[in-house]
Amino acid sequence: MTEETLSPLQQRLLYLRSQLAQIRHTIRQSPQDALTVLPDLEHLERSLEKLETQISQFERERERVFALADVSRVVNSTLELDEVLRIVMDTIIHLTGAERAFLMLKDAQGQLRTEIARNWDQESLSGDDLTVSHTVINRVVSTGQPILTTNAQEDPRFKSQNSVVFHNLRAILCVPLKVKGKVTGVIYADNRIRSGVFSAEDREVLMAFANQAAVALENARLFASVRRTLAEVTELKNLLDNVFASIASGVITADSNDKINLCNQAAERILGRSSQEIIGRPLSDVLEPLYTVLNPHLERVKNRAQTVVGLEVAPEWPGRGRVFLNLNLAPLRGPNGRPQGMTVVLDDLTEKRRLEAMRSLFERMVSPRVIDQLDPDALQTGGKRATVTVLFADIRGFTRFSEGMDPEALVSILNRYLAAAAEAILEEEGTIDKFMGDAIMAWFNAPIPQPDHTFRAVKAALRIRKRIQALSAALPPQFRLHFGVGIHVGEAVLGLIGTEKRLEYTAIGDSVNTAKRIQENAAADQILLSAPAYQAVADKVRVRHMPPLKAKGKSQPLAVYELLGLKKP
Repeated sequence: MTEETLSPLQQRLLYLRSQLAQIRHTIRQSPQDALTVLPDLEHLERSLEKLETQISQFERERERVFALADVSRVVNSTLELDEVLRIVMDTIIHLTGAERAFLMLKDAQGQLRTEIARNWDQESLSGDDLTVSHTVINRVVSTGQPILTTNAQEDPRFKSQNSVVFHNLRAILCVPLKVKGKVTGVIYADNRIRSGVFSAEDREVLMAFANQAAVALENARLFASVRRTLAEVTELKNLLDNVFASIASGVITADSNDKINLCNQAAERILGRSSQEIIGRPLSDVLEPLYTVLNPHLERVKNRAQTVVGLEVAPEWPGRGRVFLNLNLAPLRGPNGRPQGMTVVLDDLTEKRRLEAMRSLFERMVSPRVIDQLDPDALQTGGKRATVTVLFADIRGFTRFSEGMDPEALVSILNRYLAAAAEAILEEEGTIDKFMGDAIMAWFNAPIPQPDHTFRAVKAALRIRKRIQALSAALPPQFRLHFGVGIHVGEAVLGLIGTEKRLEYTAIGDSVNTAKRIQENAAADQILLSAPAYQAVADKVRVRHMPPLKAKGKSQPLAVYELLGLKKP
C-alpha cells in the first residue's frame, strides 16, 4: 500500500510511529539525553493512543457505512420478502453486537406479528427464545421514537417490568419502522448476557437500517400482494376463458367501430367460421346474411346505449340453409360508463325449431299426454302385452273417388278428412298408430292406463261421424265422403318395432286384426262394435244387433253391434 492510498488518519499514525522510532534510537545512542526527550516520548504515546482510538472508531463507522450500503444494495435488488428479512437481521446483529434481533410488522388488524427472529449464530429463533420486552416495543410503536437502554435491569423506566426481570433482559435497542410517517413495525435487538452493548451510534445506525428496511419491506410486501393478485387474476382469467369457451350461446364483442375483437367457440360453430376469420373483421361482414335486418337494432345499441333482447331472425345462411337465431344485443361500457362497443349473443334455435316441428307433428298423431309420459332415455325395441280398445276408421269409396282427380287436390281433400278424424281421437286422448292411405288406426288404454278406454273409443267414433258429416256438408257434392268405423277390445303387444335408426310405436295382435275386419264391413257413416267392446259399454250406449260377420281370416263369425248413440244420463 502506497502513502497516497492511506487515509489522513493512517498517514498521521505512520508519521508518529516513525518519530517514535527515531526517539528510541536516540535514547539507545545517547542514554544521557533520555531525560530531555522523555516528555516528547510521553506526548507522542498519548497522541498515538488517541489516534488509534479515532482510527478504531473510524473503522467501525466505516464498517457500518459499508454494511448499510450493502444492505441498501441487497434490499433494492430483490423483492423476495424472506430474503430481505434474513439479510437485514443478520447485518444488525453483526454491527451492534446484539445477541438476538427481531423484526415485527403490523398485520391487517394492526397487531404486531414477528416476521423473523435471528441470533448471533445466524439461526432462526422459535419457542421460548421469542420472549421480548413488550413494554419497550409498545412504547416505540405508540411514540414512534427509538429506545436505547444499556441495562434494563437498572433502567428506572423498565426495571420493574415483569418481562425484563423474569427473562433477565439487559441491553435493549428498539427502533420503529416507518412508511410515509406511519409506524408499520419495529426492529428489536437485545443482549441478555452483557450490559452496555449498544451505543448512541448503534441507535443511529439501526435507525438508518430501519428507514431502508421499512421501504424495502413495504416494497416486498407490495410485490407479494401484486404477485398474489396477479395469480388470482390469472386464475380468474383462465376460469373466465373456460367459462366463455363453454357457454352454449355464441358471444361476439365489437369495439366502437364495429370491429370484432372477441368471439367464443359457440360463435365459431354457429357462424361456420374460425376465430381467425371472425376477429378483426367488421360486424357487417361476419353477420352479412342478417345484417340488413340487424343494422337498425345495432344503431339503437350504439347511439342510444339501449339493450335489445329476444330478437329472432331466420336468414338463409351459406352452407346451412335456413337457420333460426335468437339475438341479444347490449352495449359495452368503459370505466367511465360510456359505451365503447357492443356484445352480440347468438343462440342457434335451428335444431330446437326442428324438434318443435317434429313434436307438433307427433302431437297430431299421438295425444300430448301420451308424449309427456314417454321417456326418450328408456325407449327400447320390443313390446308389452296390454288390453286395449282398437279403433279403425276408413273412407268409403275412396278408390273410386280418387280416379281421375288431380293428385294435389286429392291430397288436400284427404288431409281435411283425416285431420277431422285425428282431432276427434286426440280429444279423447287416444293414440294414433298410423295413417294407412285413406284409413286411420288408433287405440286407447296405452301407454297411459284409461279405465274407461272403450267408452273413450266410442265417443271418439261418434265425434268422427259428426265432424265428417259436417265437413262433407260444407264441401261441393263431388268432394263429399263418408267414414266406416270398427271398434274391438282385446289383448295386443304394444311397443317399439324396428331398429335404432327407425322405430315405430305400434300395436300388434289378433285384436288389431279383428278391429280392422269389423271396420271393413262397416257401411258409410256406420260404427260397428265387437261383442267385447259392446259388453264394456253396454250400460252407456244405444246399439242395434247386427247379423254375425264372416270376417276374412276368422274361423267363426263375429258378433257385432251398430252404435246408434249414447244413452241419456
